[in-house]
Amino acid sequence: MRRRAVLGLLVAVLAAVGCVSSWLAAGREVVVAPVLDGEPSTMATMYYAPLLTLSMLLAAAAGVLAVVSVAALRRR
Repeated sequence: MRRRAVLGLLVAVLAAVGCVSSWLAAGREVVVAPVLDGEPSTMATMYYAPLLTLSMLLAAAAGVLAVVSVAALRRR
């Protein structure tokens, strides 16, 4: 049982790393055209929705796995 809980914690850490890398890969900066003539252009961040969804799913999975694994270790 202890081995299974430790494996769950390892998978939770991997899911958290995947969450962060997915979140960082989801955004990119783009140049926004000026509204009026003579104004400077600005930068904005655009996000890719599927990668943000993956990031949220991985965060939820990491949280659930961490809680369940810690509870299993404490029960022992």
